[in-house]
Amino acid sequence: MFDEFKFNRVERLPKYVFAEVNDIKMAERHAGKDVIDFSMGNPDGPTPEHIRNKLIESAQKTKTHGYSISKGIPKLLQAVSNWYERRYDCKLDSQTECVATMGSKEGYAHLTYAITNPGDVAVVPDPTYPIHEYSFRLAGGNVLKFGIKFDEDYKLDEDNFFENLEKVFKESSPKPKYVLVNFPHNPTTATVTPEFYVRLVAMAKKKRFYIISDIAYADITFDGYKTPSIMSVPGAKDVAVESFTLSKSYNMAGWRVGFFVGNKRLIGALQKIKSWLDYGMFTPIQVASTVALNGDQTCVAEIAQKYNHRQEVLIEAFGHAGWEINKNQATMFSWAKIPECVAHLGSLEFSKRLLKEAGVAVSPGVGFGEYGEGYVRIALIENDNRIHQAARNIKNFLKQFGDCNKESKK
Repeated sequence: MFDEFKFNRVERLPKYVFAEVNDIKMAERHAGKDVIDFSMGNPDGPTPEHIRNKLIESAQKTKTHGYSISKGIPKLLQAVSNWYERRYDCKLDSQTECVATMGSKEGYAHLTYAITNPGDVAVVPDPTYPIHEYSFRLAGGNVLKFGIKFDEDYKLDEDNFFENLEKVFKESSPKPKYVLVNFPHNPTTATVTPEFYVRLVAMAKKKRFYIISDIAYADITFDGYKTPSIMSVPGAKDVAVESFTLSKSYNMAGWRVGFFVGNKRLIGALQKIKSWLDYGMFTPIQVASTVALNGDQTCVAEIAQKYNHRQEVLIEAFGHAGWEINKNQATMFSWAKIPECVAHLGSLEFSKRLLKEAGVAVSPGVGFGEYGEGYVRIALIENDNRIHQAARNIKNFLKQFGDCNKESKK
């Protein structure tokens, strides 16, 4: 009866990039098969005890059970401001330059909805975490992309980045209104230097665009690397906002707590749209998040060390299985070029066959964009024993392709 009705924005969306692999994964599990799951960045550890205890304490108070504040309770916004001042020597007005969001994904969807006019152009480097691109598309904007380059240590080729960005601005009409950056990068794990943001802020002021920066993996760093923030650059608040999430740093993925800071105009737009669309997170969650940001950060260092250890175990074990992977300096992922002997399969078919034939789930690189082809993203969410089991399964899987196992024969 209603077949003639069209839901254009939704109908134009492709099937969510990982849905096909997820469907296979669930089918395998329903069939009773063991799946070693590296496909999703879902932390496997518990939220630190002191944060959980504060949630319980606050939830016992019946006055915390009503509607909350959509932009975040004052104590949480002040904790966000203090966190930035401690870490990045950046002073933020907690009421006008900070807003709490229900994780970063919700934040991106609502921010772009608030600030994007039909036909506005955003630049999103490729590959990318899908919401970075599709938040703009769902809001009626257009997205331009270019591929990023990085060296064998996953350090971004910053000169190449700016050359490509200059080319986009030269060739685009209308000119881009927004540029989105995400470092440490999901999915490639690429990192940048502080100078990168100095150059980007200067370019934004010259060419008149806003920057949206995502530092969700700022705390998950190794070997002495420290994640820089665009907010450390003088004048950044004139042209930029930045997002962070507690999901990875504090094992709080299911709690859905994030925040945006920076430019008053963009933050104000996000605050305003959220006032129409939600009543904020459950107050005890916000109270506990305040304790997370203000409290002892030893737990964060321990979580980062766990991911570093797992990456080292995975690189060694997979190397013996015939799959060489380089070490990165940040995130809870490995961005792995698929072995040469299976390169002809492409990342999606390789991921599907690896899941069906070896019981190992990874995320196909093409799901993150055109320039992700040839790679897969491996989330470091399985323990040492499971990593070694995955390596054994992969070694047997690769035998059918000939010389993939040359490393294991050394």
